[in-house]
Amino acid sequence: MSQSSVPSFDKLLASCRRSAVHLEMRDSYGVSYEAEDLAAWRRTGRWDNPDYWEPWMTLVRDAVSRGVAMRRARIVSEPVTEYIRFEYAGTSNNVAAGEDVRWLPRRRASDLALPGNDFWLFDDRLVEWNHFTGDGELAGHELSDDPAVVKLCGHAFEAVWERAVPHGEFHV
Repeated sequence: MSQSSVPSFDKLLASCRRSAVHLEMRDSYGVSYEAEDLAAWRRTGRWDNPDYWEPWMTLVRDAVSRGVAMRRARIVSEPVTEYIRFEYAGTSNNVAAGEDVRWLPRRRASDLALPGNDFWLFDDRLVEWNHFTGDGELAGHELSDDPAVVKLCGHAFEAVWERAVPHGEFHV
């Protein structure tokens, strides 16, 4: 499906009935919509901007209340980058909304078959690829319902999940 015809994340999640899983594999993202929050975190050590978090938390709470299990796994290099420390500072918001989050040190992922891009997998039927530029800016989304792609992403996520450390036990 072309990038221009990809439904919004809100619509994709609203159509979800059982599960939405997200695999993140970059050590740094440079998305412009986080720039002010990153600057504030550098000053305060906190990432708790309600204008940023409330819409996301509402989406997650709504999905979880419908019975959707939301899980997020992050593969990270150690020592972690500044951006991962920033992301870690905000993860309590993901968890409070109902997401289950785990972290996998990259050295423990070396023997796993992983796709080339971050993704969301909805109900084990639809993959949304998240494309980023070299400097971490969002470059767009692409959808696939190809059974081989769905299977690859499902297996990759579960392999990472099995090895990953729950958020409450992971420290940066």
